[in-house]
Amino acid sequence: MQETTKPKKPYPDFPLFPHATKRWAKKIRGKLHYFGPWRDPQGALQKYIEQRDDLQAGRTPRLRDPDGLSIRELCNRFLTWKKGLLDSDDISYRTFSDCMRTCTIIVDHFGKDRIVEDLVQEDFQEFRVELAKTRNPVSLADAIGRIRSVFKFGYDSGLMDKPVRYGSGFAKPSRRKMREARNQAEARMFEADEINLLLDEADDVLKAMILLGINCGFGQSDLSSLPKAAIDLESGFIDYPRPKTAIPRRCPLWPKTIEALKVAMEKRPEPKNPADANLCFLTRKGEPWVKISQGEKKAWTDSLGLRFGRLLRKIHLKRPGLNFYALRHTFETIAGESIDQVAVNSIMGHVDNSMSAAYRERISDERLIAVSNHVRDWLSEAEAKKSKAKK
Repeated sequence: MQETTKPKKPYPDFPLFPHATKRWAKKIRGKLHYFGPWRDPQGALQKYIEQRDDLQAGRTPRLRDPDGLSIRELCNRFLTWKKGLLDSDDISYRTFSDCMRTCTIIVDHFGKDRIVEDLVQEDFQEFRVELAKTRNPVSLADAIGRIRSVFKFGYDSGLMDKPVRYGSGFAKPSRRKMREARNQAEARMFEADEINLLLDEADDVLKAMILLGINCGFGQSDLSSLPKAAIDLESGFIDYPRPKTAIPRRCPLWPKTIEALKVAMEKRPEPKNPADANLCFLTRKGEPWVKISQGEKKAWTDSLGLRFGRLLRKIHLKRPGLNFYALRHTFETIAGESIDQVAVNSIMGHVDNSMSAAYRERISDERLIAVSNHVRDWLSEAEAKKSKAKK
């Protein structure tokens, strides 16, 4: 017998309403959606529950395969693998945090129960459009690369029978686009007079770290984990492999840097944790300047970056892209003008996969000193001009 009387909801909180087309329906994002005939309210409710997340996110609902690999399972397996690498010190916590953020982005867009094999090219094209709304070409390329790595892991580890087909709609921005974006962005480096101003306004500890930033190209993590044993103030060198790459570095120190280091090390507080007793720099609380806070939710804390940012604002130098790490950019830029890029790379701790690097057994201290002095002369010349102008 055909139904003619509009039924009542099975219970007051039932999320669907009986539509005149004799189907259970609901308006989502301004559009009516239908989930089943009046005679089967429970079936309609189940279909609504399965499609709800997709519809509310503006996605086209797909069929669900309870035996298929879900986005949630893929991301959990990916993060379990990365956590193992973190525990064995193969990656840093900062890298692991980037992986967690990437998985969050994937889950938020596709939904945790979406089946990976159900994803089609149009899904990734829509994903790219959403990503591009809040990212410039450079950061968009980085995000796409990280997202692809999650799905590649699924195939490489045997969780998926075939690799994901992204289609051309999920390609990274062209190199031309990325060059245009970099050209439009402000340079991530300091001028010599700006560095001298920073040194004039910084306290003794921050001054020493700024000098190591421009003298040796050290970043925040370099300075936070710098051991006292790596510093030889008598010879004027620091021998310290870069934590990020484990590439050996030998950095000549300027007389000004040596004096600043002596003062800063004398003022170093007692370590809060005995394991940090070997570190050259500690915060006023006796903790590393860059650390992972312990607790239910771990967090990456860069106290040096925050402290430096306050100094930039104090002297009105704060601008996009300018932070402590810009000192490393500055060293690379100015040192490169010394016309000895091999020595520059050695001080910076860059990975060199060239054939010549495979045969190169050492770089003389004279070459390293020449590069270092080139940067020092650049900085000193600006200071001399400033002093002359005051007279």
